[in-house]
Amino acid sequence: MSRPSGSGTFPGPGERSALRGYVTVSFLFWLPAGLAMAPMVLLLTERGLTLAAVAAAYAAHSLTVAALELPTGGLADVIGRRTVLAGAGVLNACALALIGLGTAPWVIVLGMALMGAGRALSSGPAEAWYVDTVHAHAGPDAELRTGLARGAAASSGAVAIGVLLGGALPWLLGLGPDAGSALREFTSGLVLPLSVPLLLGVAVELLYVLHVLTALTEPPRPAATLRGVLRDVPGAIGAGLRLGTGDALVRRVLMTTGAAGTALAAVELLTPGRAAALTGSPESGAVLFAGLAAAGFVCSALGSRLAPLVARLAGDGERAVLVSLGVSTAGLLALGTTVSATGGLPAALAAAGYGLVYLGLGAAGPSENDLLHRRVDASGRATALSVQSLAQQLVGAAAGLAVGVLPAGPLPWLLGAVVLLAGTLLWARRAPAASAAVPAPASE
Repeated sequence: MSRPSGSGTFPGPGERSALRGYVTVSFLFWLPAGLAMAPMVLLLTERGLTLAAVAAAYAAHSLTVAALELPTGGLADVIGRRTVLAGAGVLNACALALIGLGTAPWVIVLGMALMGAGRALSSGPAEAWYVDTVHAHAGPDAELRTGLARGAAASSGAVAIGVLLGGALPWLLGLGPDAGSALREFTSGLVLPLSVPLLLGVAVELLYVLHVLTALTEPPRPAATLRGVLRDVPGAIGAGLRLGTGDALVRRVLMTTGAAGTALAAVELLTPGRAAALTGSPESGAVLFAGLAAAGFVCSALGSRLAPLVARLAGDGERAVLVSLGVSTAGLLALGTTVSATGGLPAALAAAGYGLVYLGLGAAGPSENDLLHRRVDASGRATALSVQSLAQQLVGAAAGLAVGVLPAGPLPWLLGAVVLLAGTLLWARRAPAASAAVPAPASE
């Protein structure tokens, strides 16, 4: 039998404190990811890895995330959000240190795998903690969208800031005479200018772990035993999967998330080459893409902050998702229809389309998750968020393969637009009433 989401009270932060804690956790977790994003590939090639080896390292990250996404979501539902989030920070700190200092390929691959494990552990528990805390203080009908929007905005803003810092720090270190050579010599080749953003990320991860352990309080849970964990985690995973197939609204959220994954895969795979073609060289194209990526995350953050306003203007959460995804679809169509055109106006339309894709997805996310949390109780909340994340990753990966084999031109962009349009139209009709919430796993 399922537990009410807002059952019980416990000493801890009020709603405002919970919001501050959630926003801070979101920012601190994603800032290191942004710091590593810009220099990562260049650092790995500087260490002597071929592009094929770099691809293998990234595959180790992706496969680890996919393999652990559901088990770690179930683990957070069984042993608690704070423990899992702290573990994610520790793993990410170790991963960034190994990648930033590692010189052997196996060390770098191990670091990427640990980063994937940390990403899987972090997928859902912070948001689940925030929703549980608000429900405990204000009841299961408490307003969630504003807090979810601010957390999403903090995440996107952190990545945008991190990308800019991660790209600027190695460049600034290289301004002085022989600064890069001096750094290599002083550290016996362990630290390169490109390593510095990742090592800064290690310090941020440690601050993140400290914040999680001190600011994120939880109600007491029964002491977890290995036997209980091994039994309850599969039960939580199964409950999450059953919700995805048994509840029409949750199924709609998952399908929409997959459509968004397709759109993001198309944009992220196709934009670097388009930037290089526009500027005339891969190097200048990389600089342009870094700026576009930062601008995209800023647009995503802005969209997230606008999500409550969009919901009020649209009338409710479902219409807000429809409007927001419609904006993203229009942006992707603008990118597709201008790919072969030249001149200032097509370039401006393409830039506007790029921003609209991220603006709309940012605005849709909080409303989607607000709807999701109203169909899921505390016992399966982190698992449901992991199922959502897994849907985006798996569909996005499949879409990336499809986009990669299509001929260059408008077609790959339009494929993403068509899939996103299909996800948008899912919200043209109202979802049926709730069926059943995720049941709590059996306890010792």
